[in-house]
Amino acid sequence: MTATAERPRDAYISQFSALTREVRESGLLRRRYGYYWPRLIGAALAFGAIIAAIALLGSTWWLMALAVVMGAVMTQIAFLGHDAAHKQIFSSPKWNDWTAIVLANLFVGLSHGWWQSKHSRHHANPNKRGSDPDIDLPYVTFTPEQADERRRHPAIDWFLKRQGWFFFPMLLLEGLDLHLTSTKRVLGRAPLKRRTVEIIFLAIRLIAFPAFLFLVLSPGIAGAFLGVQLAVFGVYMGASFAPNHVGMPVVPKDMRLDFLRRQTLMSRNITGGRWVDVAMGGLNFQVEHHLFPNMPRPHLRRVAPLVRQFCADHSVTYTQTSLWRSYGIVVRHLNVVGLGARDTFTCPLAAQLR
Repeated sequence: MTATAERPRDAYISQFSALTREVRESGLLRRRYGYYWPRLIGAALAFGAIIAAIALLGSTWWLMALAVVMGAVMTQIAFLGHDAAHKQIFSSPKWNDWTAIVLANLFVGLSHGWWQSKHSRHHANPNKRGSDPDIDLPYVTFTPEQADERRRHPAIDWFLKRQGWFFFPMLLLEGLDLHLTSTKRVLGRAPLKRRTVEIIFLAIRLIAFPAFLFLVLSPGIAGAFLGVQLAVFGVYMGASFAPNHVGMPVVPKDMRLDFLRRQTLMSRNITGGRWVDVAMGGLNFQVEHHLFPNMPRPHLRRVAPLVRQFCADHSVTYTQTSLWRSYGIVVRHLNVVGLGARDTFTCPLAAQLR
């Protein structure tokens, strides 16, 4: 690359360094133990209360309401595991790692090692073909090229053209898929740190908990409880993560962007009050989370005005919309992609940096 091509990139790096310095000096990267400790304790108490309620109530169909609650609680615990994996909770990396393992494996039933590897690759190259695992799924196509590769049968073609409409109903099975994928990963041969611990914790959550249900409940109610809880968990998780990047630009594998634009142009924020912060576990501030992944969740709302103004001052696109509009964008985008329509990202600034 020529020296003239390097100068804009150096300028962008300098711009982001200035923003990082301002954020650090404002104290927004400091740990928030007063925020996280009550939530960690609350997560353990909530899980224990659910177990106790199941044992006390016994075989009654009213437990389906509790299954819905458990699906929501598991998602909120998964959000805490996400924060720990990003080193947001404690200053000690080891404390964060073990907290993430306990929350993910023991409480939720997901492999921390599998998820961290996958999520780290996503953060490094969001919406980049061949690099971001989140746009390379077996049951949904995110690019026209993927749709063309999978268009092998009239039934598949029919589905792809309507995949947007099927996306949210398919999330009913997402919880089951996450459990199966995690189990396959920890039992596989690929390297995995703390494999033994992960296997033990997953076994407790995915074997001992269902066994408990079938021991204290009738088979029909126990099976229904598991089904409802998994369905709610899958829909809640998918509905929280999908608005962040689906429908944002998908860039070619060889495109080169500076960190600021790579994270900002591919991410979408969700507007709303603090109820959205709670419901989405802070993922509604996706731009800020990608720029400062180790920033404690409660600081994301505070840093957002700084980032938004910075982007405006440097002509960087900053995307935000409401939650319901984002769902409409997701459905329309997936349908358009399924039709095979080419929607190439042609930002002039990005083209200069290829």
